[in-house]
Amino acid sequence: MSGREPSASRLAWQVGGVGVAAQAVAYGFARYGYGLFLPDLRDRFGLSTSVLGLINSVSYVGYVVALLLVGALVSRLGPRPMVVAAGVSAGVGMVTVAVAQTTWVLVVGLVVAGMASGFSWAPFSDTADRLLPDRTRERVMALIPSGTAFGVTLAGPLALVTRGADWRYAWFGFALVALAMAWYAARVLPAGRHEGKGNGDGKTVTVRWFLRPASATLYLTAFVYGLIGAFYWAFALEAVSDAAGDDSPMAPLFWTIMGLAGISSVFAGAFFVRLGLRLGQAVLFIALAAAIALLGLAPGALPAVLASAVLYGPTFMATSSLLALWSYRVFPEQPSTGFSATVLALGIGTLTGPATLGAVADHYSVRTAFLVTAAVALVTLAFRPPARRLEHSDALGEETRARPDGSRTSHQRLQRRLTGPVTPPPGHRFDRGTTPGPEAGGPLAGPRET
Repeated sequence: MSGREPSASRLAWQVGGVGVAAQAVAYGFARYGYGLFLPDLRDRFGLSTSVLGLINSVSYVGYVVALLLVGALVSRLGPRPMVVAAGVSAGVGMVTVAVAQTTWVLVVGLVVAGMASGFSWAPFSDTADRLLPDRTRERVMALIPSGTAFGVTLAGPLALVTRGADWRYAWFGFALVALAMAWYAARVLPAGRHEGKGNGDGKTVTVRWFLRPASATLYLTAFVYGLIGAFYWAFALEAVSDAAGDDSPMAPLFWTIMGLAGISSVFAGAFFVRLGLRLGQAVLFIALAAAIALLGLAPGALPAVLASAVLYGPTFMATSSLLALWSYRVFPEQPSTGFSATVLALGIGTLTGPATLGAVADHYSVRTAFLVTAAVALVTLAFRPPARRLEHSDALGEETRARPDGSRTSHQRLQRRLTGPVTPPPGHRFDRGTTPGPEAGGPLAGPRET
């Protein structure tokens, strides 16, 4: 970024905009496009349900490899190369899928495209931490996962237009958008590495750093979220298509409605400010379980299908925001490195979900597998995040309590030093007392001061 210094509000929209675009490409197209075109791929390559599930799990290998690279490199190279790599891998992988004539070439394309979702999300924790003031940062971090909903919304109509033999054109279109996103990220995101809070002591990140006590429930929640999400995205359209018939437009319409509903997740930040992470998590996973169960109970009933789409879209996207905010609380020193571990736990779940639950679908039925998946979603209610509300968060991820006499604890004094005037990179300045982001009430607005 160069030239005239952008205002705090404009900078928030730039970071949020490139983050939303990156997730639209990496998840809405490269990751979940597989499930959207599953009927076409099944017919073209002659694949069974269990093989489709296995391919979906194998495609997550690229996702996991990218996550490991982000964890190792983002603290050295900074976030920009990682996000650019997301656009390039998505573009190359989706072109490979578009030209595939054999199952093996298809799998290679899906693996390379799948790397995009590993590269694209975690680096924005560092970007937000580096560029945005405290009151805007968590709102922007909660906004970024909503890009998946925008991608899904665009992919649905495109799949409807290119059904049958023309499905390859959709993947060529996805690839062009991915390369455009890479170019945009290279222009907008800052170069260089990020020095996080408390990151100047020169300590090397070790395995023990990732295994702090507060991380266990976070990893378990991410694992279950990845497991149930991967199965739903891979087999929801299969269930709807089987019930409605392959010639029915219900499946692409279901996908589009789910994406449109998911756009409401741009207000996930306000949702967590009002409810806090703990209550918010319970609400979201109960809603996810209900949405998944509806497809198991009545995949051929239009009201149930629509209700599942409308319920699943926003709750799935908002749960991504939950993980981002929760991880930022656990790993404030190096946000992207810590979040890459969180997303790795999610990735292990995505590797497990389609293959395991796809086998359940083959042995029993797809409907039974959906009901089992809904039950698994409720397991997360045993893994609770911190109870604090976002407006009381601080740089160390600990609760601030005033003494009865009104004096400050040593932690509070340290917290004030850490959350005082923001020190952005050269070329960007934030004046203390300036409210960054749009006017209060918008998706990027910070909580009001009292």
